[in-house]
Amino acid sequence: MNKQKIIEYFNKNAKDIYKWRDRNSYYYNDLKSFFCFNIEKNSKVLEIGSGSGELLDAVNSRVGFGMDLSSEVIKISQEKYPQLKFIYGDIDKELNIDEKFDYIILSDLIGYLEDIQTSFENLKKVCHDRSRIIVTQYNNIWWPILKFGEHIGLKQKQPITNWISRGDIINLFDLAGFEVIKNGKRLLFPKYIPLISFLLNKIVANLPLINHLCLVEYFTLRQKSKKSNADYLVSVIIPARNEKGNIEDAVKRIPAMGKNVEIIFVEGNSNDNTWEEIKRVADKYGSVKDIKYFKQEGKGKYDAVKKGFANSHGDILMILDADLTVQPEVLPKFYEVISRGKAEYVQGTRLIYPMEGQAMRFLNYLANKFFGFAFSWLLGQYITDTLCGTKVLFKHDYEKIAQARKFFGDFDPFGDFDLIFGADKLNLKIVELPIHYKDRQYGSTNISRFRHGIILFQMLYVGIKKFKLF
Repeated sequence: MNKQKIIEYFNKNAKDIYKWRDRNSYYYNDLKSFFCFNIEKNSKVLEIGSGSGELLDAVNSRVGFGMDLSSEVIKISQEKYPQLKFIYGDIDKELNIDEKFDYIILSDLIGYLEDIQTSFENLKKVCHDRSRIIVTQYNNIWWPILKFGEHIGLKQKQPITNWISRGDIINLFDLAGFEVIKNGKRLLFPKYIPLISFLLNKIVANLPLINHLCLVEYFTLRQKSKKSNADYLVSVIIPARNEKGNIEDAVKRIPAMGKNVEIIFVEGNSNDNTWEEIKRVADKYGSVKDIKYFKQEGKGKYDAVKKGFANSHGDILMILDADLTVQPEVLPKFYEVISRGKAEYVQGTRLIYPMEGQAMRFLNYLANKFFGFAFSWLLGQYITDTLCGTKVLFKHDYEKIAQARKFFGDFDPFGDFDLIFGADKLNLKIVELPIHYKDRQYGSTNISRFRHGIILFQMLYVGIKKFKLF
């Protein structure tokens, strides 16, 4: 690949840049929708290979910074979008930018890079610990179709570029020190025909196997973590309804973690004196354990969890079900994963190790398997057990999830999907930690398989509408 020829090509064709975007507006509008969905508004955004500047303008950034190889294209985009900043630069060489960005966009750029590994290593200079890099590229199998489109004038002719397979590009990201949070494909038919385009791109394109035929492949990346085991304050939230026999055991068995552990009970209008037991246990262990307790005004587990979160002081929030089917002794493993930066959202999975006795009924097991498969497909991150009650995340991430809750709607009584949807929308690194699922020793489950099952399918419908049909 000759870099100088590429620069000359884009300078020569700069005047036609908006003409070709207008001709293929359906494709470019779909790209805008994708990036707007995945980038938080008012973020600090850098686009490498910013071209016309339309994409950078569309994401509603607080600070928008574009970099391109073509000085002629930069002049045009700067004139059209004066509120954004555009500079000349080559990612294959050292970046002359002394700023850090929340999001970095590389759209249809990979093919023009001389050295992909070095280019991504150079990006570290403009990344902070929580930066996300979002990459789109053409799917390899579309090469002959796109070349034919260039030949008949449906697409602008391009200079010779790299056509990199998914496996090769993930390997290059890894060598450069980045890990893929999620990836997928979209857009089966890149032209607009009323109804036909919707059916092909929103319905058919999302079907397993057919999805592999889509035009656009996308990757969301973050830098590999190098954190040591930092000390954080931990809040363990225990929603408790009719769990009197488990309260004292929970307090005794929660291990020390980080700087300190605060235990927060939220009692859900029990009829077995759970509230009185919580107060008794708090008095008994108050001198050696940091215990707080609150009464729930609303209904449902997640309503109790939200009250606990709102009254927490920890950097890290943990949910522990009061039935203790997930053992409190396993919580330090969750702390280890999140405190070292191996993940930003950690949840247990009960479906790896053998379960004890009647810990999970057969229909519940099948439902968990189904929803694990469905949500892995839905989110582009591998998930086996969406309904495990043990979930761990940073408080500042939960606050962002809460602020954006109206996007999905606030009708999840369990919190499983609200948190998973929210974490994925923020592009958090989600990791599952295998746990041993034990028999309940006191009381009975508060879950109604069929009534709550209907709600779970409602949540799946919401997820499809929000994640697949945008």
